[in-house]
Amino acid sequence: MSQSVTPPQRPTESSRPPLSTTDTAADSTIAHAGYTQQLARTLGRFESFAVAFSFISITTGLFSTYGTVLGSGGPAGIWTWPIVTVGTIFVALVYGMLANRIPLSGYSYQWASRLASPVLGWWFGWVSFAFLAIVAVAVDYGLTQVALFPLLGIEYTAGRGAVVTMIVLLVQMALIIWSTPIITKINNWAVGAEVLAMIGLTVLIAGAVMFTGKGDWGNLTAYGSIPSDGYYGWLGPFMLSALLGAFTLVGWESAANLAEETHNPKKVVPAAMVRALLVSGVIGMLFLMVITAGIGKNLEAISGSSSPVADIIQGTVGGAVAKAMLVVVCVAIFACGLVIMVSCSRLVYAMARDGRVPASNLLSRVPRPTGGPTFATLLAGLTSVVIVLAFASNTDALAQLLGAATLMPAILYAGTVALYIATRHKYTPRADDFSLGRWEKPVVAGAVMWLVIELCIFMIPAQFRDAQYYALGTLAVGAVLFAVVWFTRRAQLTSERGESVDAL
Repeated sequence: MSQSVTPPQRPTESSRPPLSTTDTAADSTIAHAGYTQQLARTLGRFESFAVAFSFISITTGLFSTYGTVLGSGGPAGIWTWPIVTVGTIFVALVYGMLANRIPLSGYSYQWASRLASPVLGWWFGWVSFAFLAIVAVAVDYGLTQVALFPLLGIEYTAGRGAVVTMIVLLVQMALIIWSTPIITKINNWAVGAEVLAMIGLTVLIAGAVMFTGKGDWGNLTAYGSIPSDGYYGWLGPFMLSALLGAFTLVGWESAANLAEETHNPKKVVPAAMVRALLVSGVIGMLFLMVITAGIGKNLEAISGSSSPVADIIQGTVGGAVAKAMLVVVCVAIFACGLVIMVSCSRLVYAMARDGRVPASNLLSRVPRPTGGPTFATLLAGLTSVVIVLAFASNTDALAQLLGAATLMPAILYAGTVALYIATRHKYTPRADDFSLGRWEKPVVAGAVMWLVIELCIFMIPAQFRDAQYYALGTLAVGAVLFAVVWFTRRAQLTSERGESVDAL
């Protein structure tokens, strides 16, 4: 039998910060959508950028996947990074137009629900939830294996990695429930430290390579142990190295998921997503070049290391700098995991307030406007803990998690761009909208071209079978949950919320 959903009461004005004219318009958008404003708007331009940049977290991605690239494509595989960067920026520009059009928590879930149908929106929401749950685990596993354990001098084992990862997840969950302003401050500090540390470390390693002879610039075009025959062929070793950028340059859309907590989201969010990708792309490429040169003649030993980047840093600029950098990396990766769980909790919250998941009344509760949705955050965090338990005895957990956390967003990005193309004719941009003007069609074409290539890379080769099994498994679990929702909450699942898209 269908259950009704009672919307939580609007917070009193005294509990919220003063609103600007643009924030009043943003709150009006939420009212048109059929909701009340429950979450305090605490994110400005830098904070929105920091959310997107922190989810990307080039230190997280590079420290976690660099060893995988050395094994699959050799040092020359780093040159897939600019290809992935450009393709992903095209996708982000399409997302920017959707985020401007429907600036609500839940991002792709909301967009699909309002532009196509609530049922399609539910599936977008489920795949997004599955991605966020697995990528939180992948990131926190990366924290333990490639940063925290090397920093503390602890030998990594599957059991130790699982225990520490679960502890980190629980700490992140508690912080999110307690206070959004606190996690925003942690994230802002972490982003600033990450940018400064990456730039400083890039300069130091480059200096060591150029003036002390501790590196070899010839590594930039070396294949390592990978055969040169067919290296640049379609789906050859070079293209498989795209995992480096495809795993790292994801999650920038989390800025759109926090639209209801952002000042003037229609303007701020699209710019934040693109800016985060541009900064990450440039800094990441420079760092990859110097770290690859810093391998020197130790390619075989570095390729077999469980923490190759940390080993290269220590070999080029010394143990003290390596330790200091690992501290920054630990903070940056922790903040990355924090933002991922925040995004996951907001997605659950957005679906729950529409009554489209079981226990919606509970999952949509926000006890304080400056805190997170308590039970939605608990669900997000505990789901990730269950995934850790499933990988607890797996010695190759990080590599398998990386593959799964790369394929899932590629599927989401492709589905969202297809949604935009199919529904573009329904909307006429306003004068103050984020718009690409005459560049819109070339950008959309570029996004489609890149996504087709990316999906081929991660769906055809056998190396990514584990990731494909995870994707299929989540769809199977989703089908069971969808059946439960369909038979118990059909009215909520098929009902439209708020006014038409054009009214937003």
